[in-house]
Amino acid sequence: MPRIHLGSWAESAVDWLQSHLSWLFDAVNTVLSGMYDGVNAVLGAPDALLMAGILAVVAWWLRGLSAGVLAFAGLALIDSFGLWDEAMATLSLVLVASLITLVVAVPLGVWAARDRRVGGALRPVLDVMQTMPAFVYLIPGVMFFSIGPIPGLIATIVFSMPPGVRMTELGIRQVDGELVEAARAFGATPRDTLTRVQLPLALPTIMAGVNQVIMLALSMVVIAGMAGAGGLGESVYAAVTQVDIGGGVESGLAVVVLAMYLDRMTGALGTLVSPLGRRSPARAAAPARGAVPRFLSHRPGTAVATAGIVVLALVAGGMRLTQGAGDGPAVAAGKNVGHGKQVHLGYFPWDEAVASTYLWQNILEDRGYEADVKQLDPGPLYTALAQGQMDVQFDSWLPTTHKQYMDRYGDRLTDLGSWYGPTSLELTVPSYVEGVDSLADLKGKGALFGGKIVGIESSAGMMGTLNDKVLKAYGLDGEYKVVSSSTSSMLAELDRSMKKKEPVLTTLWSPHWAYAKHDLKKLKDPKGAWGKGEEIHAVGKKDFAKDFPRIADWVKNFKMSEQDLASLEAGIQSGGKGKEKDSARRWLDAHPGFADKLAPVGA
Repeated sequence: MPRIHLGSWAESAVDWLQSHLSWLFDAVNTVLSGMYDGVNAVLGAPDALLMAGILAVVAWWLRGLSAGVLAFAGLALIDSFGLWDEAMATLSLVLVASLITLVVAVPLGVWAARDRRVGGALRPVLDVMQTMPAFVYLIPGVMFFSIGPIPGLIATIVFSMPPGVRMTELGIRQVDGELVEAARAFGATPRDTLTRVQLPLALPTIMAGVNQVIMLALSMVVIAGMAGAGGLGESVYAAVTQVDIGGGVESGLAVVVLAMYLDRMTGALGTLVSPLGRRSPARAAAPARGAVPRFLSHRPGTAVATAGIVVLALVAGGMRLTQGAGDGPAVAAGKNVGHGKQVHLGYFPWDEAVASTYLWQNILEDRGYEADVKQLDPGPLYTALAQGQMDVQFDSWLPTTHKQYMDRYGDRLTDLGSWYGPTSLELTVPSYVEGVDSLADLKGKGALFGGKIVGIESSAGMMGTLNDKVLKAYGLDGEYKVVSSSTSSMLAELDRSMKKKEPVLTTLWSPHWAYAKHDLKKLKDPKGAWGKGEEIHAVGKKDFAKDFPRIADWVKNFKMSEQDLASLEAGIQSGGKGKEKDSARRWLDAHPGFADKLAPVGA
């Protein structure tokens, strides 16, 4: 069977769309950004507990007092985790995506129900939309709209569309045909038949579709955190890549609370708006009133609930007005050269990247800049730099590891020079593994390591070099399988195996704090398959030096010794997850004069 180059065709199509329809993507980006920013501003403006109170009143109105109390407790729990802003960003994405999805899905469902040819044409399209892996939708989203909430919003709309269309079509088709015929017999027009007979009777099924749309939107928004969508998705992604159990539990619970709230509220709303739904709960509740205290199921009238929400909103607005502008980071006299200008720093979860990025965030804030930090995978980060959505990153391994990105985007990036090197890539084993001191010694010993090499992110150039060159050079391909994971997962597997004194074979590189923490052996490379040692470069967007001339000068002269980098990485590791900025600040405080050396300010 001849090879069908569908992937190449898709890339060509994307390139053509980027070249010829960029104006359309910019317009869509502007509209969706405005919608998201508006909703996020409304949800994020009030104090956390006041907003929780507003949402609790909604729950009280829809489901009763017990639901309102539980909703407030769950939302207060999110605030106690310090994830309120992230939760509101996620809720904003879900609401905007769900609204747009339903505006499109419900009319399509009605059309499909009234015309079987339309339903037949839509069915395979919906099948593809529903079964395509969710991660795939992020790729064109990032290419067309760069990183941020918009790619996640587009992917969420596409992913959550099918149940809205299908359930609307199903609900209308399930309406008794005799009722439809009776309406027509009494002279009802097709529009009246739809709006006064079919849609009211189909509302329970349609609202079930609305519920599914919102749940799928929430699940997709979390996945979209990989593309810089922010919110709880970014918190979950960061916890996964850093093997942060505590952060994963907290951000996961926050997602659960939001999911339960949205599920229960949409279910209650479906009952409220459906004529059939309003009657059935009333009948079902009559015999059960004695089982549960009546005050727990008490629901206020619409006027009372509205008054409560308005009062809380007014209080929130009043508090917002009385709060003065927060003090920004303290800037020493004569060193405020940034004047609040915003600079976007990106990094992927490699230790030297984390260390250098948070080091520079502290230094730039000391110089009066507003430094924003975002974690991304290498692919989305380089794409964002090429599109000008990110300004600079400090962990480009050249000329090998990140060669593919520099070859693709080199004309849209600025190489700001090397700040550390030479480095080395290697495979490593614990020192207690005897008889394995070089890559050549691995031949015939695959069973000792379970036939696997624990690797890092598949997008890292190191993984390509390992598979394409190193294994072949020593005849290890076929005997060993390279298992892609993440840097943190690889380190966790190394730590777990060493505690049990089990043989383990992992990728690693120098410099790395793992060599100080564990007793490890770097496997020699007598054939030089890994190539020469690399340099770690800072890479900025194309116009970085024009937009940030002073920072560009500082970064071009940026150097760190192995001792300084190792101590900074160790300090960040010991500081704990989520405290990287504070740990880098403590390191700077312990090294007086280092910041002035890296970012000098003339008299």
